[in-house]
Amino acid sequence: MKMKRDFFFLFYLIAGIITGSIIANLCAGSGALGWLAYGQTIGFSPNSPAVIDLAIFTLTFGFSMSLTVAHIITISIAMFIYRHNR
Repeated sequence: MKMKRDFFFLFYLIAGIITGSIIANLCAGSGALGWLAYGQTIGFSPNSPAVIDLAIFTLTFGFSMSLTVAHIITISIAMFIYRHNR
């Protein structure tokens, strides 16, 4: 039963993230709802990731996460729905 709950939690979380991304992209150019696309990117700079060059192979490390107001709202709604559907 716990595995089923974990699956639904992950499902709601991913649904909230995807929905937030769609809303942020749609509202990015609009004037009234542009604040939903306001956010911050956290992680290694996408322009200069950590690179290890060992002549035989090159290993590149990179991580970037973008969080917008739309993400926060939709993830909160998804977690609210998850808690009330348990």
